[in-house]
Amino acid sequence: MALKNSVFILFLTILFSCKKSVNEIKKDNPAILNFKTVVGANGRVWMDRNLGASQVATSSTDTNSYGDLYQWGRGADGHQLRISNTTSTLSDKDSPGNSLFITNSSTPFDWRTTHEANLWQGLNGINNPCPSGFRLPTVAEWDAERLSWTSNSALGAFTSSLKLPLAGIRSGANGSLISVNTFGYYWSSSVSVSGYFAQNLGFNSNTNGSSINPNNRINGFSVRCIMH
Repeated sequence: MALKNSVFILFLTILFSCKKSVNEIKKDNPAILNFKTVVGANGRVWMDRNLGASQVATSSTDTNSYGDLYQWGRGADGHQLRISNTTSTLSDKDSPGNSLFITNSSTPFDWRTTHEANLWQGLNGINNPCPSGFRLPTVAEWDAERLSWTSNSALGAFTSSLKLPLAGIRSGANGSLISVNTFGYYWSSSVSVSGYFAQNLGFNSNTNGSSINPNNRINGFSVRCIMH
């Protein structure tokens, strides 16, 4: 009887662990979301929502469309969740092996101890967080989208086929959420010429409020995937 009880307890333990793993995958893996695709500038095909978002934006400040905030080059390991815990310990690996949002307010302004430029390059990027067949857009692809908008602002971003919302930023300095409802920052796969920064699309509610900028990789920005 004792042996049977032990086997049954072991079975329940394994079953619970499997369920937990499935739930974690559903929470962290954007591929399981019921997303569709939209056509943007130059006929390029994109996901219709941000990674981690439960729906397409119904307005620039639709919180259900904001989704997750990724540190540049990291995979969907849980750090991107807006409520994830933080750590100030940098990683010396391409995958930190935890779900913590890494903070750092000094050089190298990265979640890694040294910069790595190839983490989000194409479908085969080491940490590509996008669903199968999708990848991070290049800075040129973001610029093409921006220039196709009817207005150079959050209104243009939202009325475009991508319906980009003002999802805000997660500060790499301390992990706090800032500029929610007022700014949208979207990572590209491109790094700066020096290789120190990564490039992003940024926009706000001002009339002339969109641009392509270099930014610290430690910051948490939105991700919108494009089809290869």
